[in-house]
Amino acid sequence: MKTAICYYSRHHGNTLKVLEAMARGNDIDLIDVTARMAVHLEEYDCIGFASGIYYSKFQKSVLDFAGQYLPEGKDVFFVYTCGSMGKGYTKAIAEAAAAKKAHILGEYGCRGFDTFGPFKLVGGIAKGHPDADDLQKARDFYQSICRER
Repeated sequence: MKTAICYYSRHHGNTLKVLEAMARGNDIDLIDVTARMAVHLEEYDCIGFASGIYYSKFQKSVLDFAGQYLPEGKDVFFVYTCGSMGKGYTKAIAEAAAAKKAHILGEYGCRGFDTFGPFKLVGGIAKGHPDADDLQKARDFYQSICRER
């Protein structure tokens, strides 16, 4: 399955660490949504969108990228990292995918080291994440959606 994962990963690179683990040994192209390159997502069997969580949702550039470049009817999945786990983090990106009649295969989220805003004052939260277990679970998630397809 030829897969593209369109992502935004800054601050500590948590999301990119997860994506690199998923890509190892798989036919996955990682596309940084801030790179401003020509993108032809119609060439892919499956498309992932990945981001750290900002104010309880995906980073705006990932949402905008999905709205602009996601072809209609594609299989999609979501990956995110966050300082603390919560619900509803994929709501906005799922809405963007639904607007393109995409079929959502699933989502994977894990904790990531976070020093954003007030967390910096206490030295950050989720230190040491994503860890080896988080990365293995990300690889397992990707393999599970490949099997289901």
